[in-house]
This record gives sequence, C-alpha cells and structure tokens, in this order.
Amino acid sequence: MVEPRARVLDVGCGDGALLRLLAETREVDGRGMELSQRGVNDCVAKGLSVIQGDADTDLADYPDDAFDYVILSQTLQATRQPRVVMEHMLRIGRRAIVSFPNFGHWRIRAQIAFKGRMPVTENLSHSWYDTPNIHFCTIRDFVALTRQIDARIESSAALNSQGYPLQVSLPWWAWNLLGEQAVFLLRRKR
Repeated sequence: MVEPRARVLDVGCGDGALLRLLAETREVDGRGMELSQRGVNDCVAKGLSVIQGDADTDLADYPDDAFDYVILSQTLQATRQPRVVMEHMLRIGRRAIVSFPNFGHWRIRAQIAFKGRMPVTENLSHSWYDTPNIHFCTIRDFVALTRQIDARIESSAALNSQGYPLQVSLPWWAWNLLGEQAVFLLRRKR
C-alpha cells in the first residue's frame, strides 16, 4: 500500500520492524513515534529515526500534510481516543494506513457466547486485566468510523491470523465474521 520513496510516519512503531522493511523494500523516508522507551531504543539501535511520543497527544504537534502516509499498525485499539488519532493521521498525511485486530471474528464471539469469558487469541493474546487494548472494534465499527470522520477507503483487506488476506471476495458482514485482522488504506475526502 506504500508507494516507493514516500515520506512515512509509523505511529506506535514498536521495535521498528515495519519501518526497516519499508526503508529496505520501498526506499521510504521513514520516521517513527513510539510510546515505550525500550521500543525507541531498539529503533535507534537499528539506525531508524524514531522519537518517543504518545499518539493520543503528540500527533497534534505535527503540521498538515507533513507525510505521504501515516501508519497505525495494530495500535488503534490501544489508543485512548481512536477517532481523534485517526483525524490527526488524515490531517498530517495524504493517506493513512490502519490495521487492527477484529473483535467481531467468529472465534471471539464464540468464546464470549459459550465460555462466558473475554477472549484470548493469537491476535488478542493478553487477559482482560493486563491487556494494552482498551478499545475493541469490529471491521464494521471501523468502517462506520471512517464515514464519521469523512475518510474515503481506497483499499482494504480482511486478514487471517498470520496477516494474509482472505482468499475469497466477501461482503463486509462476512469480513466481520471471518477476518481476524483488517487493514485499510484511507484518504481524506476533501
């Protein structure tokens, strides 16, 4: 989804694996923002340009149109204000790429319905009491949010647990049941 030689900000970049991959394969001018000091240290040790920051508060400091892409990979559910974070992403980047675990997947629904407990899966691996995830959403919830913030979906995919796209073309309701994760490429409408 990222064009070669683009200016990229990876928000919640962790250890920098995605930034490094994009630099090596797409020759991007990559920057990162990471909440944890350990993650920042790991990134800097790899020669990546990363600052310590909080997506909920620090994206407001970036100027409009500073990047071609702003990426939020598997981090949306850990932000305190997902809508505000996405609005800032679309303000500071021409496009936004967002990926997240789908809380509407059938296995998650089944664990709640039949076991009566909050789910623990490969993509949601923490127990309810120690998870960094504070906002669970489904693919349908995310699509509704894109409409509320006036974002256009340029492309999207429902993914399996390994991050590969589902191999069949399905309607949104089926993505919501079968996709363990999702990734969306967004653009401002205006």
